[in-house]
Amino acid sequence: MRSFLNTSFSRAQVAQRLCGSVVGVILAMGFASALHAQKDWPLFGNDPGAMRYSPLTEINTENISRLQLVWTYKTEEAASAGSAAAEAENPNPERRGRSQARRRSQVAPLVVDNVMYLTTPYNRAVALDPETGEELWQYEVSEDSGRVAIRGLTHWPGDEQSPPTIFFGTSLGFLVALNAKTGSPVPGFGDEGVLDMRQAMPAKFAKDRFGLSSPPAIYKNLVITGSHVQESPSLGPPGDIRAWDAHTGKLVWTFHTIPRPGEPGHDTWEGDSWRDRSGANVWGYMTVDTERGLVFLPLGCATYDYYGGDRKGANLYGSTLVALDAETGELKWHFQTTHHDVWDYDLESAPALFDVTVDDQKFPAVGQMTKQGLLFILDRTTGRPIHGVEERPALQEGFAAGEHPWPTQPFPVKPPPLARNTFSPDEIATVTPEHQKYCEEMLQADGGLRTGGPYLPFGDKPSIIFPGTLGGGNWHGTSFDPNLGYLFVNTQSLGEVYQIVSRPQGPTAQRYKFWDDGKFWPCQQPPWGELSAVNVNTGEIAWRVPLGVFDELTEKGIPKTGTPNMGGSMATAGNLVFIGGTVDDRFRAFDSRTGEEVWVTNVGAAARAIPITYEGESGKQYVVIMVSGGGFLRDHVIPATLMVFALP
Repeated sequence: MRSFLNTSFSRAQVAQRLCGSVVGVILAMGFASALHAQKDWPLFGNDPGAMRYSPLTEINTENISRLQLVWTYKTEEAASAGSAAAEAENPNPERRGRSQARRRSQVAPLVVDNVMYLTTPYNRAVALDPETGEELWQYEVSEDSGRVAIRGLTHWPGDEQSPPTIFFGTSLGFLVALNAKTGSPVPGFGDEGVLDMRQAMPAKFAKDRFGLSSPPAIYKNLVITGSHVQESPSLGPPGDIRAWDAHTGKLVWTFHTIPRPGEPGHDTWEGDSWRDRSGANVWGYMTVDTERGLVFLPLGCATYDYYGGDRKGANLYGSTLVALDAETGELKWHFQTTHHDVWDYDLESAPALFDVTVDDQKFPAVGQMTKQGLLFILDRTTGRPIHGVEERPALQEGFAAGEHPWPTQPFPVKPPPLARNTFSPDEIATVTPEHQKYCEEMLQADGGLRTGGPYLPFGDKPSIIFPGTLGGGNWHGTSFDPNLGYLFVNTQSLGEVYQIVSRPQGPTAQRYKFWDDGKFWPCQQPPWGELSAVNVNTGEIAWRVPLGVFDELTEKGIPKTGTPNMGGSMATAGNLVFIGGTVDDRFRAFDSRTGEEVWVTNVGAAARAIPITYEGESGKQYVVIMVSGGGFLRDHVIPATLMVFALP
């Protein structure tokens, strides 16, 4: 087993330890099994179905203006002296810069029984007092075991055999189980609390990319994992979904996301193109319908992401929402959102579970947001579209040689697209004359870029694709207010220019963003980022507002444009929607009924995370967001800092 640094209880003690050393369990802490009046946030989406909704009302539209920062937890300062020194003394400045950039975080903390849990980008799991930020315990993973999953951890309440347990993965394929009360590894799970998930993979892919970037799902005593695998080359580790026994780590079931001979969906692969195919993995969040025993899988595209000449067919279950029997892994239904995906239009955000009422009939529904800016609302038990879906003809010409595009693509009848998916030259941005000239010159590059509607071809001639591979929507997904019946969706309208280039190893995509690299202003007319509320009962948009500002444009008297954004929302019964994510470094609250922005604060960097809220033992409500910046939008990075807000 690779070395894992164990639990400690003070920063001073941690600073005395060397990164990667193995230590024994120091102390078992005693926590009350339950605390009265505690309003927790026990899973990344609060409930297993990821509504990301809280019934708390102390913070509401009447008093939100008084919300203020009450404490922070700076993950860099909490890192051990050994790790910090090794980073600071790296003699290679370029390497040191890349290492710093990796320290970003997209973690949503958990709060259970008056204890806050989170993982940090410095390879630690920590428990904090949720009202003060005081460390209760911390557990460190050695760097040679891989980076701790960037989107955090999950909590299992335990049973008669096992204690309440925290589970999280690493980038090298380990699944760690910690006693939630003590922070010590659970001895009966895997090898002394650490499970090497590569044991379930074909041996020939033992050294290929395989790990976890998001927390696993929990159903009864099963820990259900996806994976983060390669995007190229085409052949490599499978993106299979696996369920492990929460007590022992024993493999219970496997679902083959590239169906094998005799399995449903195998006929969507021509010849042997299914064999050893990588991708079709869940690198984002899965959700669970505990009442019906279903687990929902948002699957990414099959490899290679941008060329499918070697994989003719619809390619199930790439870019498909799949519902499985959570106990057995048996397929219940599937809905493919992109046929024969060659645009990297992964599904990755958590399928949100909620009820929909149509003509006085209530349906259990699942909402799946896509990178295309499309929201599919389906019957949770059958996969049937509730507001209709149309298969519309897709372009067949202009693709790279050998490509075989699918003739149609699905579009929901309702709601309409929530992000731009078409572009024509007369829609070039005119916010300033200088920006207009910059964008017009980009549009005329390479003999003129191909423009038009959705699903433009990837070929020798470069095309402007809307949205680009960042979306639209992305891993941050949606939140839902069951009282209003509103699903809240943040999107960005950011195009990318794509071209397929022939290489000795095969066709390769070249791409760049359709924006000003220095200013981060997209090259089409605003809005560039939006927050929308969708009435799930009607499929109509209840309200839609720009999300984010560019201060330099505001100073020029240009109305709010919205900004590119990646980071999720949270809804509360106080009629509020909280969200960060924008490149203007703000954290905001909106009136969930109207879309009016009612509170905003500058947090120093983009909050690329999902906020949470909870009630402390004192009865006070807190709102929390992780702030670090960085990532694919290339904005600046600060040391990842947990920021906690409350009323004075």
